[in-house]
Amino acid sequence: MKIKTYFWLTTFSMAMGFMESAVVIYLRQLYYPDGFQFPLVPLEAGIGLVEFLREAATIIMLLGIGILSAKTTALRLAHFIFCFAVWDLCYYFFLWIFLDWPASLFTWDILFLIPVPWVGPVIAPCIVSITMILLALSIIHFQHSGIGTSLKTKEWSLFSAGSFVIILSFIWDYYRYITEVKLHDISNPLTGQQNLFTELKDYVPADFNWFLFVTGESILLLGISSFIYRITKGITNTQTGKQ
Repeated sequence: MKIKTYFWLTTFSMAMGFMESAVVIYLRQLYYPDGFQFPLVPLEAGIGLVEFLREAATIIMLLGIGILSAKTTALRLAHFIFCFAVWDLCYYFFLWIFLDWPASLFTWDILFLIPVPWVGPVIAPCIVSITMILLALSIIHFQHSGIGTSLKTKEWSLFSAGSFVIILSFIWDYYRYITEVKLHDISNPLTGQQNLFTELKDYVPADFNWFLFVTGESILLLGISSFIYRITKGITNTQTGKQ
């Protein structure tokens, strides 16, 4: 295993986590001088567009470092999700260091904006990040042990399904709100013509869908277990001379 590579991947991700927290610190100083809380303060159209594109750029950067630092699809995935997880965990760590926020792991946060706002308690994305690190380290370990780690269709399906269900848990409360208040005019930051979060001026998160989240996490863990079992079984069969 190339220790130097993973040292720089980790350092890069931690630095990105600090940069992300710095941007949020500035935004909170401007829009939430008394401390961040729901309901969200509408952002001017131009700022909303920049914020939307900044989040997209963050994902592109994490994808880029994953692709450039590996040669196989499985290892590129491992590097991407490892960097994503370290970035996310460091983001909350630096917010806690500089703002003494969140007050607890169950504090609600706006997690993402693409394609719609994601909300949830801080502990939820932290759990997902730890799960991503588990998968990444599993792939990295087997890959650098000289063992083929290409993911099978079943495993890709489980990871995709689990991710979808978890994302659904993050946007569930948002859709519940816009359905209940019968909102038809939802801001689209890509137009640059409407303030971001205007439709959420009265929205305070009330109910995180833990059932969906735990279901999604369970599917991800099943996929990871299936992957590890398949690889270790293959190793055992090779050592015992079985086909």
